[in-house]
Amino acid sequence: MKKDGAVGHSTNLVGLPTEFLASCDFNDQPMPLSIAAVRQMNGQLFEMLGQADDLDDAGHAFICYMNAMFGLDPEQREELGRAPSGRRRYRSSFLRLIKGWGYDSNGPEGAVFKGWVESRFGIFPTYHKGPIRRIASGDWTSYVEEKMSSRFHNNAIYAQLDLVYEFCQWALKRLVAPNETHVTLYRGVNSFDEHQIQERCDKQTVIMRLNNLASFSADRDVAGCFGDTILTARVPFEKLVFFNTLLSMHALNGEAEYLVIGGDYRVTASSL
Repeated sequence: MKKDGAVGHSTNLVGLPTEFLASCDFNDQPMPLSIAAVRQMNGQLFEMLGQADDLDDAGHAFICYMNAMFGLDPEQREELGRAPSGRRRYRSSFLRLIKGWGYDSNGPEGAVFKGWVESRFGIFPTYHKGPIRRIASGDWTSYVEEKMSSRFHNNAIYAQLDLVYEFCQWALKRLVAPNETHVTLYRGVNSFDEHQIQERCDKQTVIMRLNNLASFSADRDVAGCFGDTILTARVPFEKLVFFNTLLSMHALNGEAEYLVIGGDYRVTASSL
């Protein structure tokens, strides 16, 4: 979990070695990824998506399916509803998780998101409230406590995120950019505490180990609002979990934001 150390678990749920999945070689020549059994167990969803005329129609079908599968009615989605007894009830929702990530990627919602990436793709987080340099450290323990919070695991939240990822992949390849394989994205930083430099290629280009889930923007000017140094990365579609136009109803619209699975990336760093 330090420089040149293990990037993740030896196993994952996408059928490729984690070391390869988290490498620049994968980013240069990506292979299709699918979380084990998710599409097979949700065939009706993808039948519905196949009838969509555009991304708005597909997004509406996806939300309807998620509402039916996980009970994500409007009260549970955005506000705390009340049980018949009058007590507050809370049902975890991927939309609330995205909203929490948008406020603070190092909050409890961020830990759950990073835990899902670790579980499904095998890649360790490198940062949560502080640099995670080894398992059993205080920072690792804090991350594990937050990612396992019962508040977020009462409604199959990992299964919800599995479907978000598979819908994102389907939408990219069917509706958004069927002839593309990568997107150029930007991230503004003020320090390199969260991302570890593995190798310097030249004055501006480095191989950097990104946190296992990181926010990027499609707009360089927006990225500049978050730091004086702009990281530019060519990201394969297979490493995208969510992007700002995937759904019309979410909290990340304003920043052209993309959620990117981490690992080692070849990035260029430039000043504003």
